[in-house]
Amino acid sequence: MNLEASGENLYNNADSFAMAFDAAWKDCNLENNKDIKIDEKIEITFEKIKNHPFLISNPIQSKNVALFRIKLLGLV
Repeated sequence: MNLEASGENLYNNADSFAMAFDAAWKDCNLENNKDIKIDEKIEITFEKIKNHPFLISNPIQSKNVALFRIKLLGLV
């Protein structure tokens, strides 16, 4: 997932980040891979959206949002 090429507006807020994270997580197709720990899955996903303004300015909060999204949507 290339954020710049996606054509979507990126905002420095949790909602914009959550949408980008969800799309990147789906793109990585990590749900069924039980050999990778959740922290590693998050890092792989973050690499796909590393230029997102919220991830850059709020890395700790970004991880919290990612963990929340994973639990909320049952992505584990």
